[in-house]
Amino acid sequence: MVDVAAVDLLLAALRSDGYRVVGPTVRQGAIVHDDITTMDDLPVGWTEHQDGGEYRLARRPDRALFGFATGPHSWKQFLHPPRVLEWRARRRADGTGFTVETPVEEAAPLAFFGARACDLRAIAVQDRVLAGGEHPDPGYAARRRGIFVVAVNCGTPGGTCFCVSMGTGPRAQAGYDLALTELLDGERHELLVEVGTERGAALLARLPSRPPGPADLSAAEQVVAGAAESMGRTMPGPAEVPVLLGRNLDHPRWDEVAERCLSCGNCTMVCPTCFCTTPEDVTDLTAQTSERWRRWESCFTLDFSYLHGGSVRPSTRSQYRQWMTHKLSTWWDQFGESGCVGCGRCITWCPVGIDLTEEVAAIRGEPPGGSPD
Repeated sequence: MVDVAAVDLLLAALRSDGYRVVGPTVRQGAIVHDDITTMDDLPVGWTEHQDGGEYRLARRPDRALFGFATGPHSWKQFLHPPRVLEWRARRRADGTGFTVETPVEEAAPLAFFGARACDLRAIAVQDRVLAGGEHPDPGYAARRRGIFVVAVNCGTPGGTCFCVSMGTGPRAQAGYDLALTELLDGERHELLVEVGTERGAALLARLPSRPPGPADLSAAEQVVAGAAESMGRTMPGPAEVPVLLGRNLDHPRWDEVAERCLSCGNCTMVCPTCFCTTPEDVTDLTAQTSERWRRWESCFTLDFSYLHGGSVRPSTRSQYRQWMTHKLSTWWDQFGESGCVGCGRCITWCPVGIDLTEEVAAIRGEPPGGSPD
């Protein structure tokens, strides 16, 4: 157990070990991930109200450090950045050709502070996709290497969260060095710290702490259990959904959702597991330098599915169906797990409030929020 004041000591210890510490902070009306140096940078006393197409911050009656769920940012932006320079070609002064440069990324190792269980599972998914297999992404592997993770067991789920349905939370199960559970009751404000790795144990040993007692462990269990019982959304079991979607590719619900969908790609941008990219070639006006950039792409754009002669998914119906069936169904065929971790970001940040849990329920034959007759 550590007192809340030890958070500053923890952050200072990470920085002294050479880590760039990134975590939740308030900016422009949302809780986002950015550089943090002290506890005052955290969203102290803030929470969020989330629903389909709705997000707003609100003050809490206490000074909780982690009294919120998830904002628009996931940790993907640091491991799989939105835009990456792959190479640069410069014309030689003597006109004999070009010199090609491949940039080498050199930066301080990252420490993720305040990662939720759903996001840890999302990182594991991207590890499987981008760092596993025969052809790993060297840039991703380099950024991923050596990251120190301080997780937070969730006590305040959002209105669009359904991690319990996906088996990804609210308790962090793996992928962390230290895991915190915030205990805030009256004058008491402490953190139960669980150790996940040897380097996590070494860092904890540098902080003032005390062994937890039975009451501390019970209080921490109640925090997580309360979050599990307060999910804003639910989803059928992962064994059912792939089969359900696979046999309903022509369901009329795809036309209904297409009438609302703007094909804006917000859902893919905020999703912590979406990984698709596209190359972008640019040159300067003098034609002396050419660059190739890799940037995030969305399956909601016509170019994403362009083959010679045109796009194979020209309709919003086909684009949304591809996104949802891949995320919840065919991802299992490719990677042996679901592409959805139940964070609810795609629901919250959809401008028209399209809810994939509602879409699954409709295809399953349920009224919104109900059960089959």
